[in-house]
Amino acid sequence: MNNAVIGALSAAELSPLLKLYFWEIDLIKAIQTIKSPMLTALMKAITALGTEMFYLPILLCLFWCIDEKKGIRCVLLFLLSAALNLIMKDLLKQPRPFNFEPALGLAFESSYGIPSGHAQLSLTFWGFLASWLTAETNVRFARRRWLVWICAIGIILLIAFTRLYLGVHFPTDILAGWLLGMLVLILYRVLEPRISSLLERGGTRARTISAAALALLMNMLGVDVMLGGAMLGLSVGYSLCLKYAPFSARAVGQKSRYAVLTSRYLLGLIITAAIVLFLRLVLPGEHTLFVAIPLWGLGSPYTRLAEFLLAGALGLWAGLGAPWCFLRTGLVQVSDEEPQHDVPR
Repeated sequence: MNNAVIGALSAAELSPLLKLYFWEIDLIKAIQTIKSPMLTALMKAITALGTEMFYLPILLCLFWCIDEKKGIRCVLLFLLSAALNLIMKDLLKQPRPFNFEPALGLAFESSYGIPSGHAQLSLTFWGFLASWLTAETNVRFARRRWLVWICAIGIILLIAFTRLYLGVHFPTDILAGWLLGMLVLILYRVLEPRISSLLERGGTRARTISAAALALLMNMLGVDVMLGGAMLGLSVGYSLCLKYAPFSARAVGQKSRYAVLTSRYLLGLIITAAIVLFLRLVLPGEHTLFVAIPLWGLGSPYTRLAEFLLAGALGLWAGLGAPWCFLRTGLVQVSDEEPQHDVPR
């Protein structure tokens, strides 16, 4: 057991925490009795389904190709949930199982343990998606609600199991992640209609100021600067999109629906990748082309600023640039003024 970890705990915390950790470690050991190289590789592949890099392309597809209103809400909710997770991790500063017994670590994570980000984000995303698909107004899935919920819950549980199998989370980390994810969804259901109404009345200026204030708060709380940058860029971009490039994600005109949606999505992803590549080469950091400029290459003090600008640019592209590009290339039509009612608000 890692004595440094135990030494960091106060005497009052030591006894109850150790009892809990011992029980949880025994559970992880019991789970790992089934481990094998092939199963471990499979678990690592499945656990990747709980990462931001897996969800972001899906979120962009929802926004660009399925329903722009629900899509933007899902993206922003996901970013807020991720920010809350990082805030709680830094506040609680709890170790992971492999900090106690290194042999348990079949994978490695550099951040603190509780709450589990994989558990929280999977519940946030799949809970939102299942609730959307099974709403009474969504006729397409009216007879498959039970199947949608079974699939969503199954994915959430499977991702959580991989975190225990890999020894990167205690069961209490998983439970805390689920509780936070559930809290995020409940607050969304309660507050989102009121906040949306206020921002709609306030117009572009109110939405921009709110987004800037939220991004500033996230940076002040020590959240990953890329989350704050993405939140700001996406919020401002979509606000400007509503004014200058309104579109309906489902409007494809007289062309083949799937061909248009596929072309739209691929175009969006290709330009997204081009933006990342270009800004990585230009902005400060280890990949920049301008290493000769003092304080611009590896170890630059402006790296965090560069990450914020990169994420902000990607958010701006996703929220404004891509819809405008789709309109200009005929891959989408101008959004109707009438609200859409096939999915719940």
